[in-house]
Amino acid sequence: MRSPALPLASDTVLPAGAAQPSWRHQLGLLLESTGDGIFGIDLGGHCTFINRAGAGMLGYAPEEVLGRNMHDLTHHSHADGRPYPDTDCPIFNAFRQGLPCRIDAEVFWRRDRSSFAVEYSSHPILDGREVRGAVITFVDITERKRAADALRQAKAQLEQRVAERTRELSEALARQRELAAYSEQVREEERTRIAREVHDELGSLLVALKMDVNWLHKRLADPAGDADAASEARERMRCKCGNMGRLIESAVDNVGRIITDLRPSILDHQGLWAALEWQAHEFVASAELELEWDMQLADAPPLPENVAMAVFRIFQEMLSNVGRHAQASRIAVRIAGDPDRLRLTLEDNGVGADRDAFDAPTAYGVMGMRERARQFGGHIAIASERGRGSVFTLVLPLHHG
Repeated sequence: MRSPALPLASDTVLPAGAAQPSWRHQLGLLLESTGDGIFGIDLGGHCTFINRAGAGMLGYAPEEVLGRNMHDLTHHSHADGRPYPDTDCPIFNAFRQGLPCRIDAEVFWRRDRSSFAVEYSSHPILDGREVRGAVITFVDITERKRAADALRQAKAQLEQRVAERTRELSEALARQRELAAYSEQVREEERTRIAREVHDELGSLLVALKMDVNWLHKRLADPAGDADAASEARERMRCKCGNMGRLIESAVDNVGRIITDLRPSILDHQGLWAALEWQAHEFVASAELELEWDMQLADAPPLPENVAMAVFRIFQEMLSNVGRHAQASRIAVRIAGDPDRLRLTLEDNGVGADRDAFDAPTAYGVMGMRERARQFGGHIAIASERGRGSVFTLVLPLHHG
């Protein structure tokens, strides 16, 4: 039987000795004092009481809700619009099966047919052991859901950025390892080349010198013969000494060349600017290229030794790249420096290349230049186009500390 449509259920169990009017008044004040929605239903699912907060969330006045089936009124469909049978409704199961519940993954429907995310709990109303209905409390959690969705989205974006950054770091580490391996290979090849030159050039010269010294030693040990023989021996010894002098000069030249390859002395004696100009002229003379040289230094300060060496090695690698790949007939070198910044540009009129070629994992020379520049806060810019040559630019800040 449907309960009367009163503000409070008439069949609610009252405390022993309580005066019903006073109890109803106090309970009514309690219901109205909370911002959560609260309503009660009888065994038929009809509303026996509801507070103003709950009715307002549903778009009704309290008296419009009393006596109406609450499932049909506000819980008739899922969020996607699919029908929600009352046989599946956890609210009804609270009195049908005596099972309390707490749900936060469903929606309630308003008077204007819009829905809102809701968290509700349903508890059976007991009279002794007999179930008389259920009381339901609910709250609009739309903002909570929106914040949770935003948090999940932000977390997903953060995880994606972390994954991308991790991948970038892994790739950078792999390139760094490849560059380190390449550098070690280059060092070994350079050691091998120097050892071969020392063996082939200096070794053969020293062997020849040793043979000439042994020859002189034997001739000086022979007893003097007649005057003609002595004169002939002296002439032969003079020839040997002249040959030895030439061998020594050749050895000195070879030693100087090897030392220059390892570290040009001009860099220590005359400084970076002279060393760069000397290297450029040495390169074009060897490669038979035209050189356009322009150096403008407006109070550029002397560079620390390690920075100067880095700039020199970067310039050498730029020239080496021209020699290996450009097929150029002319290069232009422009150097501009002031107290704050050094700008070194090398342009060639060669065959050029695609931009990707300079970012390839095997472009060890370019990676080496960029790592040297980055070590001192600088960077390498490369502009190249097939058939139009290439331009390498080093930009390096000169204010340190």
